[in-house]
Order: sequence, then structure tokens, then C-alpha cells
Amino acid sequence: MRFLILTMALLLPASVLADIVVPTRTIRAKEIISATDLELKSQQVPGAITTPEFLIGQEARIALYPGRPIREGDVGPPALVDRNDLVVLIFDRTPLSITAEGRALGRGAAGDRIRVMNLSSRTTVTGLIRPDGQIEVK
Repeated sequence: MRFLILTMALLLPASVLADIVVPTRTIRAKEIISATDLELKSQQVPGAITTPEFLIGQEARIALYPGRPIREGDVGPPALVDRNDLVVLIFDRTPLSITAEGRALGRGAAGDRIRVMNLSSRTTVTGLIRPDGQIEVK
């Protein structure tokens, strides 16, 4: 019986602590994360981010507290458009191209879909944020 228990203990993988990334200070939501805000901690947490390079330059979506693990859903790309920003709306279908001024009704990063109010017609449309901050309306 002892032999069986000893064999099972040797065959099971040992619990190894992995390095996770934790903040060194409180990072508020909508703040951009820099390298000085992060440190590695020896701890095993499922779903926690293990590489600081993934976090540097990202924006915190929620408040991140010192010493606590950071998960992938806690961060995202920095927002290009904030709520109430004046933006350029673009409708581009060859050979027709229309541009108009609009007001963002949401906040988002490149590739996000947000609602925008066309300032000349006062209608609300949904568009895709381009990397240059313009909104492409389909």
C-alpha cells in the first residue's frame, strides 16, 4: 500500500509556482499601463497574465490594485474616441464618398463599433472606429 502511494506521489506533477504580473501601484480605469507600473510575483493563479510585454501600452478597463493578479479581460487597447468627442463620419462606396461631422455617443478603440450622432441631420448611426480615429459608417 505504501509503495502504491509513493508511486502515485512521484507520478503526479508537482505544483510549480509561475511568475504572474501584478501592479506596483493602484492603476485606475482608463489609465495607460507602463513598465514601471508592473512587477513579477511568484504565484500560481489560473487566468493571470504572465508576461509584462502584453500589458505595456494597454489601457486598464477596471481599477487594478497592487499585488493582485491581472487577467486578460482587465485590460484592452487604448481608446481613440471618448464619449462626446467630435469625430469625422465617413461613408465610402465607390464612386460615392461622403464625410460629415458627428458626436460620439460612446467610447472605444480602433476596431470597436460605437454609436455616433450626425450633427447635421441629428440621426444616430453606428460605425467602426478606424485607426486614425475617424468613424466608418456602413
